[in-house]
Amino acid sequence: MKKILYTLSLIVAVNLSVFAQAVLPTAWSFLNTTFPTGWSIIDPTPLYYTGSGNTPPAYKFDATGDQMIIFFASNPGNVTYYLAGNSFTAGGIFLVEESVNGTSWTTLRSHTAPTTTYTAFTDVPASASRYIRFHYSLKVGGNIGLDDVAIAAGAAGPAQEINIKQGTTTIVTGGTYTPNSSVGVNTPITFIVENLGTVTALNITSATISGTNAADFNVSTTPAMIAAASTGNLIVDFTPAAAGTRNAILTIVSDDADENPYIINLYGIGGTYASEPTAQATNLTFSNIKSYTLSASFTAASTAPEGYIILRKKGSAITDSPADGSVYQRGDMIGSSKVVYNGTATSFTPNNIVAGTDYYFAVFTYSGPGAYRNYLTTSPLTANVTSLSTMQPAGYYTGISTASATFLADLHTKIYPHTHLFYSNYGPAVVTPFASRDTTGDNRVVTCVYSGENKVYTEPFDWTTNGFSREHTYCHNWMPTEPALGLEEYEDYHHLFPTNQNSANAVRSNYPLGEVVTATSTYLEGEFGLNAKGETVYEPRDSHKGDAARAIFYEATCYTTIGGNSWALRNPISGTIPYGQNQNILKTWNFQDQPDAWEIARNDFIESIQGNRNPFVDSIQFACYIDFATMTKLSGPNVPCNAEVLGIADDQKNNDQMQITPNPNNGNFVVNYTSAKNQKVSVKLIDMLGQVVYTNELKVISGINPIEISVQNLKKGIYLFEYVTEKGKQTEKLVIE
Repeated sequence: MKKILYTLSLIVAVNLSVFAQAVLPTAWSFLNTTFPTGWSIIDPTPLYYTGSGNTPPAYKFDATGDQMIIFFASNPGNVTYYLAGNSFTAGGIFLVEESVNGTSWTTLRSHTAPTTTYTAFTDVPASASRYIRFHYSLKVGGNIGLDDVAIAAGAAGPAQEINIKQGTTTIVTGGTYTPNSSVGVNTPITFIVENLGTVTALNITSATISGTNAADFNVSTTPAMIAAASTGNLIVDFTPAAAGTRNAILTIVSDDADENPYIINLYGIGGTYASEPTAQATNLTFSNIKSYTLSASFTAASTAPEGYIILRKKGSAITDSPADGSVYQRGDMIGSSKVVYNGTATSFTPNNIVAGTDYYFAVFTYSGPGAYRNYLTTSPLTANVTSLSTMQPAGYYTGISTASATFLADLHTKIYPHTHLFYSNYGPAVVTPFASRDTTGDNRVVTCVYSGENKVYTEPFDWTTNGFSREHTYCHNWMPTEPALGLEEYEDYHHLFPTNQNSANAVRSNYPLGEVVTATSTYLEGEFGLNAKGETVYEPRDSHKGDAARAIFYEATCYTTIGGNSWALRNPISGTIPYGQNQNILKTWNFQDQPDAWEIARNDFIESIQGNRNPFVDSIQFACYIDFATMTKLSGPNVPCNAEVLGIADDQKNNDQMQITPNPNNGNFVVNYTSAKNQKVSVKLIDMLGQVVYTNELKVISGINPIEISVQNLKKGIYLFEYVTEKGKQTEKLVIE
């Protein structure tokens, strides 16, 4: 059996088959996120806006380059729509455009000063246009809302109008058709020539073959005339002389007024696959390297391929290769490697980057569509990069001392005020660029921090559709300013996390976090029930306990005294919850579940958009010096606050403090060493056999000393990090993975 594929090289679109065309009239009022046939978007962070519209909801354009394209099959009538600007800044441009081929665009209307109320507009496209595009060409500030878009059917077509099909699929002029045949075997290809006109016959003057492998194709049958509203067959014989790609061009000359000649690119395949590319890309380099993101670019292959597929793996070199005949999408796994890009660009920005992690990349060239794809797997372009272990600015906590009576006030002043971000924008601001990640089939996945549920979704992310919510770790009803929605304490991104609404967020409700000993309900790794005292509490999964504790510490510290309010942990919480949040549980979790690479990266990422850090992620010892039941400074507390968790013996007299981040790590980590004075510290890394694998002598000053350490070629496993001063020694557990 012969395989036949179709491809169109017209536009790059989302949620749209390249052959799907809208039948006019067509309209959409954005009542759901399923695009009508022929409608598509090009939008790196697509937004479906439910809060406004002429007839809510509407579609939201929020970045330069955002586009909505409508591809239709016949002469258009008037284009009508409603449009509004939200905080639109002078100098911005929003275009309504038309195109015959989807490549060259003509402006129908340029919106440079849209009103804040939805206003109706009508534009009249040319009869030959087959595409309408709504295009945020230049954003200076603000967003555009679009609603109730419609394209009417135009007047009756011309006297004669050509259209070409293969089977039931239209191949537009300039499109591509892919036949397949064994080498030396003739395979006839029947093209159906339609005359869409209803008045006059369509006259075919000629049908000819040209191009690189023209000798492999022959036009054996050409219809001379096709009556109005009738069809005829044009037959091309394909006999590949060699295996691989066999390219040619079919040119059909007729008396059609606007599609003469009609061009079809013939991408023939002799045998099983397209021709393998002859060269790989070169010079893979990295830029904008942070703890939460990085960018990469490379030099195109010397002989241009049809595309590149890029794999990524954490921690070790890539040995996996793509398989010929398979088409992979972003998020697909090939062995132990993940596809992070597939396309023609020579630059990419992978997501799901976390702190202090080694990332390995491999770039392969390929040729051929679909089942005929052929990858060059020999000597792919490879390179690796390590994300930053932290982006805490040098000297960020200079002048803040746990020994000072004003420690709490100083810490509060350091992180407040900051940029006020909006609760409603948490999805595009945090979930899309950071909290979500690629998964199989070009989908995305976001994790419920309480239960560990992995929610797979198709972009754009919608809270209601996916049954998720933005959980306030420091409950809204605990806030002294409750119920004043919209305040910055309510909307602070440091304590907001994605959770399953019904099975996690609503279950936790306003109850404190704690250790469940008798569960009344569970959802995956989250539990709800009674603690040892018989109090009803919610217990999140182990890997989020420290994150949740530090979020609560942050919220109480950041907003304490604001508006004359005390942010001491409420006790009792309410008439129905006659007890409070146990701070000792939180302090225990703070040391048990220390900041990992994801939480460190998240802290850095939120600082990049909100302008402040969570100091309790930067130093887990800070929490020991605050009584969160009264929001007062504690003098001379035990540090760590739960020494029994870390297994530090009572006879060890070194009272300096040390935090390793991230932990686990890959041998690259930061030691946040808090010293009581200027001194020398000897450090050792000891494996489980008692062998010393690393030693160093450090000079530290009074206060917090962030020290970057890189230990290469260590085996995965558990190590003891020992630090010794004249006062004695302490040890911390270190995990290499």
